[in-house]
Amino acid sequence: MILFLRLVTESLAFAWRALRSNLLRTILSLLGVTIGIFSIIAVLTLVDSLKSNILDSLNFLGSDVIYVHKWPWGNGGDSRDWWKDYIKRPNTSYAEYRFLKENLQHGSVISIYAESESNTVKAGSNGINKIEIDGVTVDYDKLFEINVEQGRYLINAEIEGGRNVAVIGYEVARALFPKIENPVGEFVKIKNLRFKVVGVIKREGESFMGFTSKDYSCIIPYSAFRKVYQTGTGRSNEIGSTIGLKGYRDDPGLVELENETRGLMRVKRGLKPEKKDNFTLNRPEAIAKSLDGVFDVLGIAGWIIGGFSMLVGGFGIANIMFVSVKERTGIIGLQKSLGAKNYFILFQFLFESIFLSLIGGLTGLFFVWLITYAPFGSLKVSLTVSNIILGLGVSSTIGLVAGIVPAAVAARLDPVIAIRAN
Repeated sequence: MILFLRLVTESLAFAWRALRSNLLRTILSLLGVTIGIFSIIAVLTLVDSLKSNILDSLNFLGSDVIYVHKWPWGNGGDSRDWWKDYIKRPNTSYAEYRFLKENLQHGSVISIYAESESNTVKAGSNGINKIEIDGVTVDYDKLFEINVEQGRYLINAEIEGGRNVAVIGYEVARALFPKIENPVGEFVKIKNLRFKVVGVIKREGESFMGFTSKDYSCIIPYSAFRKVYQTGTGRSNEIGSTIGLKGYRDDPGLVELENETRGLMRVKRGLKPEKKDNFTLNRPEAIAKSLDGVFDVLGIAGWIIGGFSMLVGGFGIANIMFVSVKERTGIIGLQKSLGAKNYFILFQFLFESIFLSLIGGLTGLFFVWLITYAPFGSLKVSLTVSNIILGLGVSSTIGLVAGIVPAAVAARLDPVIAIRAN
């Protein structure tokens, strides 16, 4: 065993010296592998980063949540669905929220909320436009992650009593109270109604998908929201509400929660069995799943583009290894005449081929790593460990496949014929 390990180590040393002695040829040989690995891993890295950024942008929708809404997100279907069905549907109402809360068996959290966009919020002589006002009920903070940096979140007594209190976003606080370090206890005006600031949300920053973050929002109790905005089940200019529900862990896929919610909503709205639902149960994961196909296509495109470069690189390495075998035929003959085993010769050329391919792979990964420092706007690009391992694995495999035949040819040379060849 010790002898075998020593021979393997000497084979590695021979392979390394062979690569160093023909530096220019080595560099030219690994270009194909470098370009191939760079193409594959660069595309996969960009796809993974794009997917990660998109999913992070969708975090505001929560996880394992069902939303009862008027129409499908993205206005699903075609224009005929919109004009014939969706626009005629009633808005989700507070009465329906109360009905679900009293009767739902499989929901752990339930809350109704309404949103009004592009509002002006004022404080003294300061004002800020395009602010989203969120009217919320109890447990809204269990549906969505609300990180309060200063002060506190709304308490149940304030929400149920409809008090004029607000939790404001970071940018709202900075614009309205530029000289006040902690604006908790100050007052803001929304539609000429004064609201006391009880908390400030931690800065979230801009999302990759461009969704409005909590930096530009004000959260107020749902009953207080209804003092200044018209909500209900009407179909005119009223602001529609959304009911959010979270299930229990023993309901994988929220199947029971979804079925029960659909049944209760149909009962509440008096829908007969033959009638279609006039509401939609939206799921955040449906958006992510719809994007999986796009990411898969991009990944396949990366493999195809890089595959051609890898093929060319593999043939290039195989060709160089055949040349190397021919150049060192005399040395192989001497080694075998001195008692070198076939596997010792085989490992020399096989390791040389794998080294060559690995160097090309590492160079390709290095260029991918440089890409992660390039500016891509709000897209954060990162090279993952899995992609690094994949790149090294693919390059090693290419080296192994490209070098196995030349190495086998070298190992089978007759020592007498090999010595005479020179």
